[in-house]
Amino acid sequence: MESNGKQVAFFQHIKTLLPEQFSLVDTIADVLDISNDSTYRRIRGEKAISLEEIEKLASHFRISLDQLLQLQNDSVLFTAPGLTQPGKEFIHFLKDALKQYNYFNSFKSAEMKYLCKDIPLWDVYLFPEFAAFKTFFFSKTNNNLPELSNKKFSLDEYLFKDCFDLGQEILREHNKLHSVELWSLETINSAINQIDYYREAGNFKSRNDLEAVINSFLQMLDHLELQAETGVKFMPGAAPAANNGPIQFYVNELTLGNNTALLILDGKRISMITYSIFDYLITRDDRFCNKSFETFDTLLSRSTLVSKSGEKDRSRFFNTLREKVNGLKR
Repeated sequence: MESNGKQVAFFQHIKTLLPEQFSLVDTIADVLDISNDSTYRRIRGEKAISLEEIEKLASHFRISLDQLLQLQNDSVLFTAPGLTQPGKEFIHFLKDALKQYNYFNSFKSAEMKYLCKDIPLWDVYLFPEFAAFKTFFFSKTNNNLPELSNKKFSLDEYLFKDCFDLGQEILREHNKLHSVELWSLETINSAINQIDYYREAGNFKSRNDLEAVINSFLQMLDHLELQAETGVKFMPGAAPAANNGPIQFYVNELTLGNNTALLILDGKRISMITYSIFDYLITRDDRFCNKSFETFDTLLSRSTLVSKSGEKDRSRFFNTLREKVNGLKR
């Protein structure tokens, strides 16, 4: 790498990845374990950085060599949190998700655009009974937790309060973000299918457990409709507050793709797409992010905004969702 232009540009790129309150010099010095004076000389291009230092920085900040060398090809570098932790309990996934949200909110400006193929994680933890069922389903059916292999779902045994408390923390952090959510009539289908499967398979310990989960599901939809009506996110039982993040709630009648989160943190774009059910592939690659944001905006242009305005469309959408959930009571 040249000691002038490309090296200086490399450090300037790293600077854009840091929250505004973080010092570039201090951060680089910590990563490379060198003095601030040595760091300054590298940032200014007065001293060439070594291949080993490039490797450390690229690894720490998740920067690909393609980006570094500005190669024009279709390769994209993704970070895959959870890839080296197979079979971890669901609570560890929630802890990782909370760390991500704390990171998002460390930026002065943070906005999330979310394409909802399924009910978003934060909404799962709005109410305890639905949250308990989803956590049980994730742990037993998706994660094959051995101790749940022959167990039936029961709110008396599996309320998962520790997971619910973490989920509520994630929800509070999410509520700080400015959000644009894109839903369809299919967004709740996987949750409906999961409840229906457990009911047909006899995996609810009692009828009361089933009805409590369904009623909690309906409470979640009522709360989401109220958020869409006010255009602001807030916790159940609380009033909308001016310091909470606004939400733009869109409905798309077409089939949507995978769950996808697009973030803008102090003007820098990040794309997150699901893999392995729970986990996300994350990239800051400009080309990939530009393509993802363009696709999302195209879908928005063909969707109906039902937050704050559009009362008729909003009521029709949520009433249809409630009819689908009430069908589980048969």
